[in-house]
Amino acid sequence: MKIIYPPYVLKRMIERNITVAEVRDTLENGELIEEYKADVPPRYLMLGRQGARPIHVVGEDDLIADETTVVTAYEPDAKRWKAGFRERKR
Repeated sequence: MKIIYPPYVLKRMIERNITVAEVRDTLENGELIEEYKADVPPRYLMLGRQGARPIHVVGEDDLIADETTVVTAYEPDAKRWKAGFRERKR
């Protein structure tokens, strides 16, 4: 699988101190926690951990080209997410 990092995503990753290796690890080994099937193309949210640090990565797949485009990557905010960072607070 080839991973595409648009320039705006790389810029935000640098600002957030998130590495390409961390994003790749989250996409390959993380936990799928949300799917946005109504989006075109469909997107999904993955939860990964780098030590004690949680990381969320939103991706979209192009199955024909065997590519994943990273839409965003961020460290989830405990004010918006329940313990474990798998479920949003209501």
